[in-house]
Amino acid sequence: MQAKTRGRSPRKKATVCGFPISIFFIVVNEFCERFSYYGMRAVLVLYFKYFLQWDDDLSTTIYHTFVALCYLTPILGAIVADSWLGKFKTIVYLSIVYTLGQVVLAVSAIHDISDANRDGTPDNMTLHVALSMLGLLLIALGTGGIKPCVAAFGGDQFQDHQEKQRSTFFSIFYLSINAGSLLSTVITPILRAQECGIYTQQQCYSLAFGVPAALMVVSLIVFIIGSGMYIKTPPQGNIMVKVFRCIAFAIKNRFRHRASEFPKRTHWMDWSEEKYDKLLIAQVKMVLRVLFLYIPLPMFWALFDQQGSRWTLQATIMNGDFGILKIQPDQMQTVNPILILALVPIMDSLLYPLIAKCKINFTPLKRMTVGMLFAALAFIAAALVQIQIDQTMPKFPSSSEGQVKFININNRSLEVKAGTSEFTLGAFTANEDYLTFDKAFNVSLESGVGSVTTLENGSRSTMVIVQEGVLFRPLLSSHLGHKQSYHREVFGSDFCCSGSISTQFRVESAAGECVYSQDLGFGSSFTLIIPPTFAFCGQSIQTVVDIKPNTIHMAWQIPQYFLMTLGEVVFSVTGLEFAYSQAPSNMKSVLQAGWLLTVAVGNIIVLIIAEAATLDDQWAEYILFASLLVVVCFIFAFMAHFYTYIDPAKIEAQFAERDPEEKEKEKRKSVEMTRKGSAEQRKEDRRSSDSSSDKEKTRQTRI
Repeated sequence: MQAKTRGRSPRKKATVCGFPISIFFIVVNEFCERFSYYGMRAVLVLYFKYFLQWDDDLSTTIYHTFVALCYLTPILGAIVADSWLGKFKTIVYLSIVYTLGQVVLAVSAIHDISDANRDGTPDNMTLHVALSMLGLLLIALGTGGIKPCVAAFGGDQFQDHQEKQRSTFFSIFYLSINAGSLLSTVITPILRAQECGIYTQQQCYSLAFGVPAALMVVSLIVFIIGSGMYIKTPPQGNIMVKVFRCIAFAIKNRFRHRASEFPKRTHWMDWSEEKYDKLLIAQVKMVLRVLFLYIPLPMFWALFDQQGSRWTLQATIMNGDFGILKIQPDQMQTVNPILILALVPIMDSLLYPLIAKCKINFTPLKRMTVGMLFAALAFIAAALVQIQIDQTMPKFPSSSEGQVKFININNRSLEVKAGTSEFTLGAFTANEDYLTFDKAFNVSLESGVGSVTTLENGSRSTMVIVQEGVLFRPLLSSHLGHKQSYHREVFGSDFCCSGSISTQFRVESAAGECVYSQDLGFGSSFTLIIPPTFAFCGQSIQTVVDIKPNTIHMAWQIPQYFLMTLGEVVFSVTGLEFAYSQAPSNMKSVLQAGWLLTVAVGNIIVLIIAEAATLDDQWAEYILFASLLVVVCFIFAFMAHFYTYIDPAKIEAQFAERDPEEKEKEKRKSVEMTRKGSAEQRKEDRRSSDSSSDKEKTRQTRI
């Protein structure tokens, strides 16, 4: 009967080593869900850039919009679970939504579904964009909605005498999160780099999204299987809703009694005493003190979450050859969870005790300040790396110009005049460098035949002279590793590869055929010149290097990842610990929701800066973010200086120990104040009514 009163099943639950069997289903569920989420997110920005063909800024904007939604929806999930469905049903229903989103996203990455002409390029990109946005919206609703429920639901499985097991469970639960994150950020980039397709072979984003979708299906099935073993507490009302109502009533009541004749109160929340218990008001005051300190925190997350966007895009133009290992750009994100697993025990067991022995008062708020500074240093390191990368990148034209490379496919030399430039092109050769022109320029050969060519602003083009006279044709495009036959053509393509690999092309002509191999370096671009006849493939086909392979190694990103992870350990872990210690016993979930909200706002800040800041150089944007965080860091340090640490348990105990008669007096006093306030309000209404009546009489008299 007692169990029923507490909303728990009356029968005794089976245990293993003192742990309820049900928690193993929850841990597996969390591992699969985190694998699904972080695996999908690891390749998301590259999917935007290379599959949907968005530029870096738009890819970054949509990426951070998605992340912001993922951290806004936990508030909705918590309210639904505590006020309506309960944790179990909320997890099940939103996991179904989550799974559908992952499946829709995986389908959106299948290029063959709209490739009617089978050329390897989707014909209806709008369909792919619409499906991907729908999938991401469902994922954001699902992953955010279940975020505040799963850990709390796991804690519900333990009885009051199992505090030790409950503590161990949360450690295992956190380990499952990091294990899922680490494995997925290693595996999904490998899956993305594979080639798949029905008609043409391309990088397999559908597989990279499909495996996380399959893990989400497994997560849902495992969680449902354990249904009969769970302790399911019924909805008991959401404390966040109660807090919001208490705050709203205090503001409303203060506004009603804003006249000078009403006595002032010590704290503006005291204006809710007419309706709410003093214990609740004191708890809300404690929460508001911490939430006030949360105001500067989003700037840290604005930098931190760019590991999955700007830093990943930075890695795409770096060399990832680690000897026997070929690291994908999105795999560099694994540095963060690896360093977390190493740094957390070092900080807790070695560094913090050492600081304490040195008699340094390294309070939680001071730690968070230092964590912000480490994040700022990480972006300065990223800016220095970007400066080195920019020095090795080709110099592209300005917005008012274009660049052109000419290729002679004729079996003799040609004299070419292009604008003010004159040069000789040998047989089956290309000019070494790109020539810069205005948007329109005149081209002619020695025969005197001319042609006016127009360029797009800031573009790079390759002009092919396929016969005597002036006849230009665009280069054929192909995809990395795609085997295709060509006859008397020029084959050109930008090979932006993620590893130092070798690809093959089969070339046919009347003289025969051969398979040509080309080594592709990181970020390189080549043009292959294929003459109409050839005896030996290696001697006949000529390679023109358009863009040299990247020379800056991805290992140079490790210092910035180290600084950012160090900042995360000092800032994030300490921040959660601080909020937990300063929160009332029944409002820790409110501060957890507030903490997640700072992450969402941080990603919104990235959106604003990415759209508003018109900086031509990426390194300048990194410096801008670092500078903003340093300014915010000083503001936070100033706020923290005036913060007084409290013991919520002692404050709550003071209210619990009050004499019942005192509580009754306060209740009568509140009723009297309410009546007085109502009477004053009625008098005010009558005065207002009389005044309006007098004004109306005066108006009628004037008429």
